[in-house]
Amino acid sequence: MKPWPEIKARFVARLVRVRFVRETMAETANLSSVSVKPTLRVWVGLGLIGLSYIIGWPAVGLLALIAYHVGESMIVAVGGPLVYGLSHLAFFAGSYLAGSHYAPFFLRWATRKAIEKMGSCSCDEPPIRH
Repeated sequence: MKPWPEIKARFVARLVRVRFVRETMAETANLSSVSVKPTLRVWVGLGLIGLSYIIGWPAVGLLALIAYHVGESMIVAVGGPLVYGLSHLAFFAGSYLAGSHYAPFFLRWATRKAIEKMGSCSCDEPPIRH
């Protein structure tokens, strides 16, 4: 088996061949592009998205723990899908309220940071064709 640094270097080299990653690295994306202060609607949307992560799998796990201690498996059998479905609804509502204004800036910034953290590679390689 190949050593981890070699595997990571090959993975990063392959990622950098993707056009989106190359363009992101070339323009040095940062969050200063987002100069508009978020409105109350955006903050509520972001809050709902955050809440959806809290009431997703952690809440299902808590229901499983309660069901185990009480000895009633129907708590998690019925409550788990309901709570998980509620988390999806909260996420969708939050996404709608927050809008898509911040998503492209954040995605480019996160891509750049991830590639920088994994290790830099040459951006001169040809793109991957799909």
